Amino acid sequence: MYAPERQQEILRLARDGGRVDVVSLAEEFQVTAETIRRDLKALDRAGLVRRVHGGAIPVGRLDFEPDLAERETTAADEKDRIAKAALAELPADGTVILDAGTTVARLAAAVPLETALTVVTHSLPIAARLADHPGIQLHLVGGRVRHRTRAAVDAWALRAYGEIRADVLFVAANGFSAGHGLTTPDLAEAAVKRAAVAAARRVVLLADSGKHGQEHFARFAGLSDVDLLITDSGLSDEDAAAIESGGTEVVRA
Repeated sequence: MYAPERQQEILRLARDGGRVDVVSLAEEFQVTAETIRRDLKALDRAGLVRRVHGGAIPVGRLDFEPDLAERETTAADEKDRIAKAALAELPADGTVILDAGTTVARLAAAVPLETALTVVTHSLPIAARLADHPGIQLHLVGGRVRHRTRAAVDAWALRAYGEIRADVLFVAANGFSAGHGLTTPDLAEAAVKRAAVAAARRVVLLADSGKHGQEHFARFAGLSDVDLLITDSGLSDEDAAAIESGGTEVVRA
């Protein structure tokens, strides 16, 4: 089978099954994993699939939501740089909301021990990272916990965010674009993110450049609601300028 034929079949499998993985494809087509990775890279460059850890998903599938372990390993270096840059946005002796998200979790892990902050979060992993931090006054928002993201959602969480006002929100998104704003696959998570945006005086989006142009099922904010986007150097000058023209400052780490 020639490479274009194999890639066409891989695309069909991705669209039928919602995703494909390197190991299974290598076995099915009797080629090496490296050959499959080259196929997926070619399809990604053509805009037909989006590569994720261990495989790929078809572009345009708005309900796909990778699990926490997969998101932890996707764009790890970029997320570390974004988290480091975000430290400069922490207020002195202020109040911050930390949204559920792996890049935001990296920020939580990087908070210096001498930092004195009040932190509100509905993310169990972030709360666990900060629970023993000597300078943090930690408030954990409750609610139904989604297994995929370990984040609290629904009425309890919405009520809690409706009763506070924070200096800064560090928010995560599965996709962002000038046209469609900030999106995520789950309606319940979107509702909590929307409430967190409303509860903060300043909104900082932490998102790697691979999420730019991605659209998911549930929209929770517009880019006009974001004061600052911290992303990585993969975001082009043209895209950064387009975002800044709408009033959102862009930092590329």
